[in-house]
Amino acid sequence: MRRSAIAAFLATPVALWTLATFADEAVYHAPPGREDSAPYSEAVIYDDFIFLAGQLGYVPGTRELAAGGIGPQTAQALTNMRAALERAGGSMDRVLKCTVFLADMDEWAAMNEAYVEFFPNKPARSAIGVSLGGGAKVEIECIAAAPDDDMEEEDEGAPS
Repeated sequence: MRRSAIAAFLATPVALWTLATFADEAVYHAPPGREDSAPYSEAVIYDDFIFLAGQLGYVPGTRELAAGGIGPQTAQALTNMRAALERAGGSMDRVLKCTVFLADMDEWAAMNEAYVEFFPNKPARSAIGVSLGGGAKVEIECIAAAPDDDMEEEDEGAPS
């Protein structure tokens, strides 16, 4: 019964319009250097938000994790997050929500020591214990407020 209700909704003009509107407004940013091969977007900008894919503690341009454990990997993941947000037009001070994935929840305090150094504000945050591959100890994703295009348009029309 549930499946037929979903199918009926998707067949309506409203659902098709909604899907078409979403596709027209979303902006997808591929990961640097992997535009053709990556099966995901580094960032998706939709309406007033930037949805950022999870960032690991890889040293840029390599597949090597920052040496030294959870603290350095957290700092590198957040440095990578900052760079990805900037590529999408955002910044760390506009981060609204983070989700932290930890390979070992016992490393929460050490992760947190590095984490607090990166945010001028205090975004909402959740943490989940997971199994991360390749020796990664932490992965962090976020949702940030996108730059306000309306403000930029108003500024362009304002007298100098």
